[in-house]
Amino acid sequence: TLDLGPWTLDLGPWTLDLGPWTLDLGPWTLDLRARNALAFGGSTPHTLPRMDAFAIQGGRKLSGTTRVNGSKNAALPLMAASLLTDERITLRDVPRLSDITNLLRLLGELGVEHADPEPGTLELRVTDRSDATARYDIVRTMRASICVLGPLLARRGWARVSMPGGCNIGDRPVDLHLRGLRALGAEIHLEAGYVVARAPADGRLVGDRVFLGGPFGSTVLGTANVLSAAVLAEGETIIESAACEPEIVDLARLLSAMGASIEGAGSPRIRVQGVPALGGAEHTVLPDRIEAGTLLLAGAITGGDVTLDNAPVECLTALLDRLGQAGVSVETAPGPPPFDGVRGQCRVAGGARPEAVQVTTQPYPGFPTDLQAQIMALLTIGHGNSIVTEKIFPDRFLHVAELLRMGAELIRNGPNVLVLGAEKLVGAPVMASDLRASAGLVLAGLAASGTTTVRRVYHLDRGYESLEERLRTLGAEIERVDEAEL
Repeated sequence: TLDLGPWTLDLGPWTLDLGPWTLDLGPWTLDLRARNALAFGGSTPHTLPRMDAFAIQGGRKLSGTTRVNGSKNAALPLMAASLLTDERITLRDVPRLSDITNLLRLLGELGVEHADPEPGTLELRVTDRSDATARYDIVRTMRASICVLGPLLARRGWARVSMPGGCNIGDRPVDLHLRGLRALGAEIHLEAGYVVARAPADGRLVGDRVFLGGPFGSTVLGTANVLSAAVLAEGETIIESAACEPEIVDLARLLSAMGASIEGAGSPRIRVQGVPALGGAEHTVLPDRIEAGTLLLAGAITGGDVTLDNAPVECLTALLDRLGQAGVSVETAPGPPPFDGVRGQCRVAGGARPEAVQVTTQPYPGFPTDLQAQIMALLTIGHGNSIVTEKIFPDRFLHVAELLRMGAELIRNGPNVLVLGAEKLVGAPVMASDLRASAGLVLAGLAASGTTTVRRVYHLDRGYESLEERLRTLGAEIERVDEAEL
C-alpha cells in the first residue's frame, strides 16, 4: 500500500517511513538523520559505504607532465587469459581500478590465485580447475567479465557465465560471442540468466571460419573471447571481421608468448593454429589510449600545456587528427629505448577557443566511442557549430542533459548531436551516468567558471586510477568529497 499523506510506503512487512526519515525493513533500520547509518534491531549503527563526488573549481589552465597508466580494457582480457594455463602469468603496469579488483574476485572464485609483488604487477596462477561458473553478483558489475567465457570453455570444456552488466550506454548483446563459439563446436544455451556452454564430447573445440561482423561493426570482447578459445582448439581458426583494436593486438602478444600461433592480429582477419597446451609468460600491459586521450583533452579544454609520457601515440591517430583540425597544437615523440612503436610522448598546447569540427565514432582506427563525451565537452566552448555522430552506441548521450545544465548548447537528433559553440560553460551540479560520461563532465567542470560538482564518480573509478590526483598535479583545483556533505 502507498499512502502519500503521512509519507508511508507499506509493502507488507516492508515499511518506508519518510516522516522521521526512517527506513524500516523488519529488524533492519536505516536512519537517514544519522547519515547512512544501518542498524540491526537496537544494535549500534553501521556506516554504509560513502558515495563520492568531485568538487571542481574551474578556469585553471593545466600544465605539466604525467604518465599514462596501463590500459584497463587491455588488462581485463589479459587477466582472463590466465585461465588458459596452469603456469604463472605475470602482468606489469596493471592499473589499480575497481574493475580490476572485481575481475580478481571472479578469477579467485574460478581457482586463480594472485599475488602483487610490487605496485602495478600481478602474478596469476590457476590452482583449481573444478569450477567454471561466473556468478551474477560479480559479473553484473562490469561487462568485461564476459571475457572469461572463451578461456573457460577452451581449457575446462564448459562454462556457466552470467549475462553481463556494466555501463548504461545502450544495448550491447553478446550474440556475436556466442555465434563465434558455436562455430568452434560449442553447445550453448541460456539458463536463468546464465550462458551455459559446453565443448564437444572429447572436451576440445574445433577450429573453423568465424564471422564476427555486427550491425555496429566488430566486437572487441567477442574477438577476445573467440581468439582465446581458438588458441586451444583443434586445427585452424580464421576470424573474419575481427576487431582491430590495439587491445586485441596486446592480447595476441600475450597468447603468443604463452605458445599460441596467431597471425594477423590488428587486421580484420586473424588466423590461429590451435595448440594442445599453453605455458606461462610475462607481459607489460599496453598504455591506456582512453586515459591518454582524456588527459590530452583536459589540457586542450583548459587552454593549457600538457605532456604525456608512456603515451600510446600510434593508437591516438584519430584523436590527434581532430585536435589538430580544431586548432590545438599537437606534438609527438618516440619514447625511451627500446622503441616499440607503442610507448611514446605526446604534448598538447591549447590557447584560443577550439575551432568547430565533425567527429564520428567508429571502430578502430576510427575515433573511439570512449572519447566521445570528452571531445563533446571540448567542442561546447568552440567557435562555430560542430557535429558529433555516434555510430557504435547510438544512445550513448546521457551526458548531453548534464552538459546543458552547464550552459552548453546542444541539439540531439538520433545518433547525432549538433554542438553550438558557446563562449564559456558555467559550473553546476551534475550527475555521471557511465564511466566515460563521468570524464566528459569532469573536463567540462575544469573549463567552466565557478564550481562544478560531479556526483556518482564511482563510475569514473572503474576506468581511471586516482584521476583527481593526476589532475591536481597538473594544476587543477579538484577534490574528492562525500556526496552526503554536499
